This record gives sequence, structure tokens and C-alpha cells, in this order.
Amino acid sequence: MEIRTPRAAVRAAGLAAFLTALAVCAGDAVARAFPFGPHRRGVNDLSNQFVPYHAHLWDLLHGRGDGGLLLDWQSGWGTSFLPDLGTYLTSPFAPLVGLFPRADIEYALYAVTVLKMAVAAAVTAALLLRMRPGAWWAAGLLGASYALCGWSVAEATYNPMWLDGLIAFPLLCLVGEWVRAGRHRLAGPLVVAVCWVANFYTAYMATLGAGLVLLVRLAVAGGSARRVLGRAALTAGTGVGLAAPILVPVWLGSRYAHPGVAREFAPADWTDVLARLMPATYGFATPAVFVCTAVPLLAASLLFRRDVARRERLLWTGLVATVAVSMQWGPTHLVWHAFATPNGSPYRQSFVLAGVLVLAAWAGLGRGLPDRRSVLGGLGVTVVLGAGALASPQLTGWGLALFAVGAAVTAGAVLAPRRAGPLAVLLLAATLVGQAAATTAYADRERLARLDDYPAFGAADVRRAAALAEADGWPAYRTDSGLPRVAANEPLLLGGQGGAYYSSHTPAVLTETMTALGGGWTSRGRNLQSLDNPVTDAVFGVGARWRDGSVVRGDAVLPLVTVRPAGPVPRYGPSPFRNQELLLGARVYDRPAGGACPVGRDVLVWAPDFTGRATLGDRSVSLLGGAPKRRAAMVSLGTQRVPGTRPVLTGRGDPGEVGCLDRARLRAAVAALTATAATRVEVTDSGIRAELPPGARGTVVVAAPRIAGWTCEGRPPGTYGGLIAFPATGGPVACDFRPPGLRAGVGTGLAAALVLALWTVAGARGARRVGFARTITAGRPGGEAGGTDGRGDGQDGRGGAPGGDRGAAGPREGDVRAGAGVHAPAGG
Repeated sequence: MEIRTPRAAVRAAGLAAFLTALAVCAGDAVARAFPFGPHRRGVNDLSNQFVPYHAHLWDLLHGRGDGGLLLDWQSGWGTSFLPDLGTYLTSPFAPLVGLFPRADIEYALYAVTVLKMAVAAAVTAALLLRMRPGAWWAAGLLGASYALCGWSVAEATYNPMWLDGLIAFPLLCLVGEWVRAGRHRLAGPLVVAVCWVANFYTAYMATLGAGLVLLVRLAVAGGSARRVLGRAALTAGTGVGLAAPILVPVWLGSRYAHPGVAREFAPADWTDVLARLMPATYGFATPAVFVCTAVPLLAASLLFRRDVARRERLLWTGLVATVAVSMQWGPTHLVWHAFATPNGSPYRQSFVLAGVLVLAAWAGLGRGLPDRRSVLGGLGVTVVLGAGALASPQLTGWGLALFAVGAAVTAGAVLAPRRAGPLAVLLLAATLVGQAAATTAYADRERLARLDDYPAFGAADVRRAAALAEADGWPAYRTDSGLPRVAANEPLLLGGQGGAYYSSHTPAVLTETMTALGGGWTSRGRNLQSLDNPVTDAVFGVGARWRDGSVVRGDAVLPLVTVRPAGPVPRYGPSPFRNQELLLGARVYDRPAGGACPVGRDVLVWAPDFTGRATLGDRSVSLLGGAPKRRAAMVSLGTQRVPGTRPVLTGRGDPGEVGCLDRARLRAAVAALTATAATRVEVTDSGIRAELPPGARGTVVVAAPRIAGWTCEGRPPGTYGGLIAFPATGGPVACDFRPPGLRAGVGTGLAAALVLALWTVAGARGARRVGFARTITAGRPGGEAGGTDGRGDGQDGRGGAPGGDRGAAGPREGDVRAGAGVHAPAGG
């Protein structure tokens, strides 16, 4: 059915967006969190992944990044970028960061985060009025309640790409309404495609939720649903197919990634689940299902409303219960998460529960305000839910107080006399904003206490980035952002072309290679750290790096493309010292039995499972190891000055081994390889070109990981110690990179576009035939001339402010048959 007054939808959307932005900013201000105070906002992946990726997007938008949409030359010595783009940066809102100064990238991402939540609120408010005409203020409040759910303000706020799923759920429910009505054949699949491209992970969950909502809507209306479900399947399938150019490379990027941790799902205690329904609670392993107390009260009151058909009451209540229980049962938990328990919060679908609670509340409220009996029944259910949470350690005093006040205010506002209607609406809005702001502030503080946090990008980082940019010589040599570490994806944030890299798509071959060479990592091998080591710097062509507050230059650096003598490729063993020598092709280390290096040699310690400090003289370096979560990198303790001095390790774990680097041997090895290396190297957004010396023979080695997608001289290259390798023939050589799955994804997308075009044309022809038939019928005596508009609304059904006419029935759901063109009798 159509919305009678578009202005009502605009007002509702505006109110929802305003209240959402107000609550979020107010909560952050109360917590004195960035950008409203000194407390840090950057925790975990927000600082390690999302801020650096958006900084890299800023660089690409302004023509400053090394690489392009297919290949990222700045991270992990050169990695596939399209999977990362599709995972973190394909939101339609992401390019907005380009409007801000780069130094304000964290302010930009905060603004985008608040904007996404406001848009989710606005779309939800418009959806409610599309599903059933009603009071615009009520739709606005419920829309904001959804966008301000606990999942949004406590979890998705520091995983901003998830917020696209918050928008996707009401959007996909709107597509379901179009499908029911047989309208918008072109727009429906396009909306699905945008949602899946924006963030496929949460869009998958939103699609499941929207599908369940569509089933309820069809069951409420009654009649045959086969044709509608067919249209729904075609709409969803076509939309996902249109997104395939992004989705397929992302999927294959995950297949080639270093495996993450495998977890077994353990459901939370139901008392904790009920506690998280209240404001001002926080828990990493429990579902953030808070939604303004008015919502569960109104949803519960639906059960007691006599003006709503029993079938509809049971269906909406059953949907809420089904989604809630499915979050706690192992098999359905796996369905929600694409059959893999996530590494982290296991309740990432919680926003869908918030959404169906809001829809259930609107199923009653859209008809008008509930009567006293219904309100008291809903209040009783709410009290029982609150009582069930009393035994949970998740419960807070503030949360319980706010929950009780919210329930009392909601019940009082709905039952208030008509003359108090405007005041009652203000009280409901204040309750919503107060509960959401309190939950936001509490989550801000708890995250800092429980998660790793990082300082905001500041003036010191700007100076460091400027120094790295001044030293940049790419592709003649690489510049590494070095230590101390600011964020996991430091090269994207600060510049350069280093080895650090953190992604869901960190290639297994890269992790294995860096591990063999003595690299360090966290997140079980997906968060690779920069390796400050003279030998690996030589091999990977690092000619400048940040160290101890300034940029230092390397004195032994190979070009990006070298030619190695013919012979067997390196086979790595347990010692990273020996592995580095194999990759370099020369012996440069001594490994003394007593652990004391000769005077003049560089002293390096490899203790991957040690946590503590390694000290030699006045130089001390921190080590953070411990399998399987972490691995400490090989570290340098400087030059041996005092004969017989050994490194001292203070802490716990295996002390590992010591290597003594001979710089003279290293320089000689680099000079020998440089003599036969490429004389000219050119890099592009999707490959590399090099000019080899005439008559060069042996094996060409490109100092980049041999990830899937490379072709060199027209064929897939081999590997040389994990790097790209292929036979040398002299003269120019070229390697090109195409992310795995790109061709298949584009083909699938084109096929989906063809299906959509044919379906749209068929729909247009059918509509013309129906219109012609109606014109002929309308000209006959007793035809449809003068009939209704086919909406079958019966009455306005918009409801009034609290205290208005209660129980005013809106249009009966069964009056409209999706796509059937059934008209109400004249005067309907």
C-alpha cells in the first residue's frame, strides 16, 4: 500500500535521523571520548584496520597512493587490494572521507559513522510508514530506536563497515514490500546489489532477516505466496549476482588467506541475554540486544490487542521469539554467520533482532495507540523480562534504573490524556535519547577498559608521514614506516611500502614467508609486523625506514627485481637466520654456541615465544611472543662493543637463539646480485615491468610475495622462497596482477545484468497490456471508472499523539494482495 502523505515520511525520517545523531554525540560527549574529549576512541580493529584503510582510500581518491584498486604496493610487500576494498571500503559512504583533510581522517570516519546510523534510522522510519500508514512521530521514534540499538552503539560503532548492514536490513525489507506489490523490478535488485557491495557480511544477515519478515507479511495477508516468493528469489539472486565482481574476489581472497582461529559456539546464559536488553550494559561474548524500552513494551502489548487479528499477533510475536532463540542455538547460529563462528563477538546478527522488535511494535502502533489492557499486558511482560535479568553479572544499577524508568514513561505516555499528547511525545523522545546516550557512554568507557586502544592520529604522526614522504624513492627502493608501531596497517596510514599488513585476507604465503624469515605477528598470523632487519631490508629493497624518531638510510639494498643463478630454490628450515641466507644466496651470519658475538658484529635475537625484554649493554628491546596468538619478531640489539657480552633476556618463554651479522659479507652479497639485477623497474596499479641486462640467465626474482593472481611473461610464475620467480631470458620482462575471481565475478555480474534487463522489459510489456485492458474495461458501463485507487486503505489509520483515539483500526492486511491488482469496492 502507498503512503498517503509523503510529508509524513520525510518528517519521520528527519526526526529519526536527528534523534540518532543527538544520542550518539551526547553519549560520546558524556564519556569525554574522541572527538569530544581526551579519552581514546580507537580500539582494536578501528585503529588497526579501518582508519588506515580509509586513509589509503583518501590517498587513492587524491591520486597519492602506491597501487590502485587491484594491487596495493604499500602493504605486505605488495598484496591484492580488491578483496580488502570489498571488505572494508565499498560502502557508498566511504568516499566521503575524501572531503576532509587527510590529517583529520579519524574525524572523517567518526562523521561517517554517525551519518550511517542516522541514515539507518531514517530508512527504518520510512519503511514503517510504507508497511502501514501511521503517526509520523511514532515512526520516527521507532526508527531511531532501531538505529540506536545496543549492537549499533556498542559494537558496530568501532566496526563502521558493519553499519552498512544496519542500513541494509530496513532497505531489504523495503525491497520485500516492493516484491509483494509487484513493483520496482529494476530498483529492487539494484538496492540488493548496493547492500551486498557495501558490506557483504552484514548484508547476508540482513537478507536472512528481511526474508523472514517477508514470510510473516505474506502469512498475515493470506492467499497464495508462490509467485511473490519467486519474485523475491529472483530479485535477491539478481542483486547478489550484480555484486559478484566484488563478492567473488572477496570470497577467494578469504580462501587464500592465512587461517584464523577456529572457535566453537557457546551460547550465553539467558539471564545475560535479558540483561543486555537493558541500557548501559556491555559484554564482548553476549548479544548487544538493547533497544529503547518502549520497543519491547509495545511489541509485547501487541499480544494483548483485540483490534489486531490473532493470526498477525502470533506471527509477529513468533518471529521475535524465533530470531531470539536462533541466536542461541548452535546450528542456527552457524546459519546466521555463513556457517563459520566468527573470531570475536559471536552475536553479530543482533541488529536483526532489534529490527524485528521494532517491526512488531509498529504492527500494533501503526493502527493507533493500544488500550489500557494491552499496555498493562505489555508492561507485565517487560517486567518479567527485567526480573529474569536480575541474576546476571552483566546488569548494572544504571541500566536497571533506566530500564524501569523507560517502562514507566512509555506506559504513562501511551495512557496519558489527549491534552497531554505533545508532552508525552517529548518524554518518549527524551527516554529514547537518554537510554541510548547512556549505553553509548558506558560502552565507550568499557571498551577502553577491556580492549587494546591506540592514540588518535596526531601532529607527531603527521610529521612522521611527512618525513617518510620526503625519503620516498619508490620503486627504486622501498621506504618502511618502521617502529614504534602506531597501527597494524601502518604503511597505509603513514606512507611507504613496508611489510606490515593486517586484514581478513592476509595471504597464507605471506604469513609463512615472513614467519620463516623471523617476522613477528599477532591475531594468529593475520596481523604482520614490520621486520627491522638488515638482511630482509636488503632482499626486499628497503632503502629507508623510520627508526628511533628519524628516517635512516640503508647501505645495502637490492633492486626490486633481481636475477638469481640457476639452481634449486630455497627450502626453508627452522632457523630464520639460515632462511634469510638462503633467500639472499650468501652466508652472512655466525651463530655462536655461547651466545656471544665477536666485536663489530650486529647482535640479533630470535625468540618468537618469549615475552619480556632483551638487553645488550645500554640497548633494550621489548619482545611480545607466545603461540598461538602472538609471535615475537627477530630483533637487533645493535653492534657488539664489549668482547664476551651476551644478550640478557628478562621475562618468560624460550630464549631462542642469537645470530651475529657480518655487514661486510652482506654488502658483498648485495653488490654481486646488483651487478646482474634489473637496470630499470617500473610499477603500475596492476603489475611491474623491468629491463634486465642483455643475456641475463637464471631465475628472475621479484621482491614481492607470490600470491595468487600473478602472471609473468604470460604464465603463472613459480616461487623463490615465497617470492615471485620465473626463468630469465634477457631484455624486458613483465608481470601482471589480476585478483583471483575477478573475471568470474565480472562474468556473473554481466549475466545478472542481462537477466535484470530481460525481466524489466517483460514487466514493462505486461504493465502496458494490463493498462490497455483496464482502459477498455473503464469505458464500459459498470466499469472501474470512479473506483478507488486500489489501495484498499479503508481509512487514514495514521493514529494521533499519545492520548488520541485508541484502537483506531487501520487498513486490514488482507485487503491488499501483492501484485494481484485487487480493488476495494467504490468508496472503499
